[in-house]
Amino acid sequence: MTDIIRIIIADDHPIFRSGLKSIIKSEENIQIIGEAADGKKALELILNEKPDIAVLDMSMPEKTGLQVLSELKDRKCTAKVIFLTMFREEDIFDEAMNLGIDGYVLKESAENDIVDCINQVARNNYYISPVISNLFVKRRNKAEDLDRQNPSLLNLTLTERRILKLISQNKTSREISEELFISSKTVDNHRTNISNKLNLHGTHSLVKFAIENKSII
Repeated sequence: MTDIIRIIIADDHPIFRSGLKSIIKSEENIQIIGEAADGKKALELILNEKPDIAVLDMSMPEKTGLQVLSELKDRKCTAKVIFLTMFREEDIFDEAMNLGIDGYVLKESAENDIVDCINQVARNNYYISPVISNLFVKRRNKAEDLDRQNPSLLNLTLTERRILKLISQNKTSREISEELFISSKTVDNHRTNISNKLNLHGTHSLVKFAIENKSII
């Protein structure tokens, strides 16, 4: 018997939400266990019902999809998240990727993409609507360019890379230590090592570098 994928849907447009539900309900392996019309309700539902996947509109009242995802990450919620969006903009896509989105589906192609996306994400794969796959390619190319321009980035450990990413989000050593369950002193030691490896000097040079390259670190 196929495992059932438990999902929650959140979108503030009742007609779109209804259409989405009708598509998903035809799939025997997907069960809709809740729905919401705003980000605040969506967050409450996800935390209380613990779905496998949350399908969220990026532009909702009360809390946006990005805000919901950020809070879920802060609370160590394990639910995977798929964004439904009308946005094709590169900066919005990069922000979603930086927050750790699992799926990114354009609303205009949701009828064709959403079921495949849910199934792929449930298998621990990432999914991006094919019509905007160029955004992923651009992001990958920029990351490769950054590595070529700064070959020392390849010398960073996984922990150092993760800390650099958190620094790019303008998080303090204390906030990073709480997220990674390490001491602030350990974080400061990592920051020093990262600066040395990247040949960055000065009090704010590491933060400046991280923020300037936030979309691709």
